[in-house]
Amino acid sequence: MSKNLVIVESPAKAKTIQGFLGDDFIVESSFGHVVDLPKKGMGIEIENHFKPIYEVTPDKKDVVSKLKKLSAKAQTVWLASDEDREGEAISWHLYNVLGLENKDTKRIVFNEITKKAIQRAVENPREIDINLVDAQQARRVLDRLVGFEMSPILWKKIKPGLSAGRVQSVSVRLIVEREKEIQKFVPVSSYRFVAIFETAEGKTLKAVLTKEFSKLKEGEDFLETCIGASFKVNDLQKKPAKRTPSAPFTTSTIQQEASRKLGFSVSRTMRVAQQLYESGHITYMRTDSVNLSDDALSALKATISAEYGDKYVEIRKYKNKNSSAQEAHEAIRPTHFENQSISGDDSMRKLYDLIWKRTVASQMANAELERTIIDIDNNQNKFIFQAKGEVIVFDGFLKVYQESHDDEEVDDDKVLLPSVKVNEKLIADEINGTERFSRAPARYTEASLVKKLEELGIGRPSTYAPTISTIQNRGYVEVGELDGNSRKYNTLKLVDNQIKKAELTEIYGADRRKLMPTDIGIVVNDFLVDYFKNVMDYDFTARVESSFDDIAEGKVNWTNMIGDFYSKFHDVVEDVQENADRATGERELGIDPVSGKKVHARIGRFGPMIQIGESDDEEKPRFASIQKHQSIHNITLEEAMKLFELPKVLGEYKEHEVEVNIGRFGPYVKFDDKYISIPKEEDPMDLSFDRAVELIEEKLKADAPVAQYEGHDVTKGKGRFGPFIKWNEWFINVSKKYDFDHLSQADIIELIEDKKRKESERVVREWPKQEIRLEKARWGRYNLIQGKIKVELSKETNPEALTLEEVEKIIADNAPKKKAPAKKATTKKTTAKKTTTKK
Repeated sequence: MSKNLVIVESPAKAKTIQGFLGDDFIVESSFGHVVDLPKKGMGIEIENHFKPIYEVTPDKKDVVSKLKKLSAKAQTVWLASDEDREGEAISWHLYNVLGLENKDTKRIVFNEITKKAIQRAVENPREIDINLVDAQQARRVLDRLVGFEMSPILWKKIKPGLSAGRVQSVSVRLIVEREKEIQKFVPVSSYRFVAIFETAEGKTLKAVLTKEFSKLKEGEDFLETCIGASFKVNDLQKKPAKRTPSAPFTTSTIQQEASRKLGFSVSRTMRVAQQLYESGHITYMRTDSVNLSDDALSALKATISAEYGDKYVEIRKYKNKNSSAQEAHEAIRPTHFENQSISGDDSMRKLYDLIWKRTVASQMANAELERTIIDIDNNQNKFIFQAKGEVIVFDGFLKVYQESHDDEEVDDDKVLLPSVKVNEKLIADEINGTERFSRAPARYTEASLVKKLEELGIGRPSTYAPTISTIQNRGYVEVGELDGNSRKYNTLKLVDNQIKKAELTEIYGADRRKLMPTDIGIVVNDFLVDYFKNVMDYDFTARVESSFDDIAEGKVNWTNMIGDFYSKFHDVVEDVQENADRATGERELGIDPVSGKKVHARIGRFGPMIQIGESDDEEKPRFASIQKHQSIHNITLEEAMKLFELPKVLGEYKEHEVEVNIGRFGPYVKFDDKYISIPKEEDPMDLSFDRAVELIEEKLKADAPVAQYEGHDVTKGKGRFGPFIKWNEWFINVSKKYDFDHLSQADIIELIEDKKRKESERVVREWPKQEIRLEKARWGRYNLIQGKIKVELSKETNPEALTLEEVEKIIADNAPKKKAPAKKATTKKTTAKKTTTKK
């Protein structure tokens, strides 16, 4: 048995590190955190200085059991989780759960998974940093307190199943407020003029008028003065300029740049970066430092000299603009600069290429430019046309890399200009004026939201990706696309001394892959902003992050910090729970022309909907769910009334009614006992009978049996997990070894028989009378099943020893608790009415 046990977080990292250490070491993975706060209950003893109640998570019991056995046999245990706060907490929890106080235990950290770094870490162990652990505990406890106390209020005041989070809710606020800015924005038009000149050498020179006009008449008057005018070069300036490279990547900047250059989501970037790190290709990817180690700088100098020459080398040390950045850490960089590319999947190769180029470029010489400005005047007015351009004299770092920016537009400054001289006469071939409208603020992309959060000091490198994923998973925000609207704009043109006017059409407001708040996201945000101003305040959230930093540095006691927050927060929670009004985002649209009742758009128990009539009317209100592309905040009365046309019978086909409707999972066509989804790009309101028949026929063809076996039809389909066949109520996955489009009868029999064999082997024991069965599950465990109740048992379970009494108790203990019947809200009203009647 090995003398040394090294524990890391991930199996991929364990495999890489094992190759660097000798036979005296065994490297095992904890698969992340092994303990957490319990899922049920708050899990915090508030009266006992906010003591967290940690428990081994159900999916880690076998992992902990294995690590306990290995650590008991090892002479020394090396806790080698990541060097951030989460990693320190993982090591601390392992120390406690594995009972390592009587064991020789050492904490080691490394910024990169290379042989040199691992050996250096082993030679320089340290103690667990309890300050970092406390900072992580403070974040976990504070977030649990906020979520646990605020979420039930949302269930009661808005809609069941909602949740609130400290950083997530503030992130949603940013997106909602930007959307409201866009909705309120009123565009202002102006006229921009561009002239196309011909030089003495017959070259073309494009120049822009330095003044813009606010009205069409002003533009026309300007062009009138240009008829017959003589143009010449009034001034010519050439100035040297330079561009400097960007700093190496931090977590924030790599998320932004991978989004802009590669189209990666924030979560995808972090997932791929994690793979690169665990494979030993890059340094640790959760960092807010722009530092590079002396070893890295030396390697970079050698690499740049060898690849591009000494004149391209310019070693720099960057300073982080973020005052809370941990300068002891390093920026994200390759571990071996000689590897310009790596093997691996496409995502890993692309991201590594980006990291390599950005890091190398950061230590390269400035790009040297020559910028040219040409001013052009005329003899009939005082207006100036100006042409700007630049020439790269020495490319420097641009030879390798150039940073992208959000919402980039074509930069006229970078065009190459023809050679001209001062007082040289120019011929104006044409002067074009175009009406342009001011643009509303841009919606956030995932990348620009990360940038904004970092600017405000909200969250830290490890929180950006999970925060953005969480607000989407909760249904508060979605990555949406807008087709935009059309509008008219005017153009003017002066050519051959004649002014021509035209009116053209353009599309505006179109957006692709931008973060947009949902109806429920807007209503929840507005409620939280109204009643939890402190928690939703940007500055307050940033101050909390700063407090975590102080805890990590040992300046502040974490329980005192939580206590200061909680005493005020809990008072607000109790006040809101008692006194806040219910929030529905209700908006009155108008009057129903048929019933004369008011029509409202609001959030209901099952989501956004339209309501005709009031809840206290004698006749019950009518309801209709709105479509996914609609919003309660901008739906019109006409659009709302169309929703009540559903369900709508389109006609009859093959002796069955064809009905179109909207259900929980979207619009559909109902035919016989089949529900056929309508493609999301098609409006169910406009669906014709002929198109419905097409969808029906496609469904019938897809569902038609492809074979029969043992008296049951076999059908084919494709689902979330790939292609499958359905037989006797079983869904059987079809692996890639089969040609799914051309399955033979022999293939089908093989798939079914294989499924039957697996199912028979899975059932270990059965209690038929009680309809209870014990099945094999993954990782050597067992599942005890009765109807919809499934209880996971550990692999230490002895199936033969279980009695009926024991399994019935296990099932009963895990059965969903029956809710007490809700009291009818009408009871008090009814009583009041009766009392009034008696009087």
